[in-house]
Amino acid sequence: MLQMIQYTELLIEMAAKRRGDRFRWRIVVLVESVKALCRLFLLRLTNRRPLLTPPLPEREVDPSAMEESRPHFDGTETPPSERSDNMDWTMPRTGLSMPSLPDPADISNYLLSKVLTADDVKPPKALLHRVKGKGEMAEILFILRPVIYALAMQRWKGDRRSWKPWLIGLAIEYGARQVAKRDFQERLAGGLRGLTGLEREEFRKRAWSLGWWTMRGAFYENITKAWIHSITASLRGKPLLDMAGGVIEDYEFLWNEYYFSTATL
Repeated sequence: MLQMIQYTELLIEMAAKRRGDRFRWRIVVLVESVKALCRLFLLRLTNRRPLLTPPLPEREVDPSAMEESRPHFDGTETPPSERSDNMDWTMPRTGLSMPSLPDPADISNYLLSKVLTADDVKPPKALLHRVKGKGEMAEILFILRPVIYALAMQRWKGDRRSWKPWLIGLAIEYGARQVAKRDFQERLAGGLRGLTGLEREEFRKRAWSLGWWTMRGAFYENITKAWIHSITASLRGKPLLDMAGGVIEDYEFLWNEYYFSTATL
């Protein structure tokens, strides 16, 4: 349900805007509230483990299915791990195929592709540490940030250049990130080095998502918009570059008119 809402939220906002700006902001707050409730339910369902982006990631290897799916061989056929789509030679007596050799310049990547890491075979519950105390409050605050920011935008919708909603939203997201990092540093053996690969990847995604604040609210209205206009103006009338400027102008309409065009949660 959460991913379905994320796929359609911009379309919902476009439809709501036809009935006026006040109705549009009510729908935006409602959609963000429903998404926050879904994330809080996931937090409870996973026994207080941090949420990921996307909420339900897929694993490349399923450890529980490795033993079940392992075939049995009688010694007269080539195992799948040794087969290749580019078979160079078939042995005439046995009929077994010799797999093609890897590119000598890319041996390291070939070997790494055959190796499973520790995270590949861990059970799902071991891939994320539970959050407690400050860490749990930080995760809840991170989940509620879009709702609070949407309410602030609704409150100051008459003044698009007001810095208050932008500062409130950014402070909540950055503060939640810093509290979560400090909680892991205090609780885990080795501090942040004790994070799993999945947790480190999620921290990186949340750090990059802070960059979207340059495309929201007062920062966009007061700073980014003028910068984008200067770029598109400099590209206008130039071969090929003019096309890139046209694409930026098309996206600018979405950034300027719709809240969900720069939403990251």
